[in-house]
Amino acid sequence: MFKRLIAPALLATSLASVPAHAASTKPMIVLVHGAFADASSWNGVIGKLESDGYRVIAVANPLRSVKGDSAYLKQIIANLDTPVVLVGHSYGGAVISEAATKDGKIKSLVYVSAFAPEPGESALTLSGKFPGSTLSSTLDKPVELESGVKDLYIQQDKFHKQFAADVSTKAAAAMAAAQRPVTDVALGEAATNAGWKEIPSWSIFGSADKNIPPEAMKWMAKRANAKETIEVRGASHVVMVSHPDRVAKVIEDAAEAN
Repeated sequence: MFKRLIAPALLATSLASVPAHAASTKPMIVLVHGAFADASSWNGVIGKLESDGYRVIAVANPLRSVKGDSAYLKQIIANLDTPVVLVGHSYGGAVISEAATKDGKIKSLVYVSAFAPEPGESALTLSGKFPGSTLSSTLDKPVELESGVKDLYIQQDKFHKQFAADVSTKAAAAMAAAQRPVTDVALGEAATNAGWKEIPSWSIFGSADKNIPPEAMKWMAKRANAKETIEVRGASHVVMVSHPDRVAKVIEDAAEAN
């Protein structure tokens, strides 16, 4: 299934044991997490997809820059010998949009509480396009890196309410402790490609998202002519954690579409 992968330590993979005939008819699902999260945020979705016969890769998104993160994703896709459904959460949406080109391998794109930028737009500009995001007030003191770039985290005591209000207190505390930082460069970097212009897309997000305003995600889905747009009532930014079956269903719709 794979050729030799570059930097395998950065890749979290989950490969289902499925019959050869089933594997040959289903695309590979490639999941890309966003800022302040990690690949484990897809665990519930992975379980559902695998039980339905899909093979899955949950990429360890570096969260360093749109250009660099999308280049890494492209390397992973290039080493797959099967059609692919790309799925991005939050900032991961900007990464899949940047990486996706109409070369026949990428079948569809799925945006999960995610950014779908136009060239010239960044996560920061899109999150401020409509009112409602309270992320900036919950960020912790930035970690200064040697290059002058800053790593950003959400304050742990504010993580539950801001990022994952509809998961348990215990689960949110674990997520807060394990969150991976995104750089300020990544959030402010302008897109140079919009894969959704050439590749069919699907969208799902929560009505109670406090990171990206739901109106912004509706607007992006409409602009992208999304084949399906699902707003999950009361769901937070991590709709894939709180409603994994709903998210898996949208991914499977994208995988099965002609």
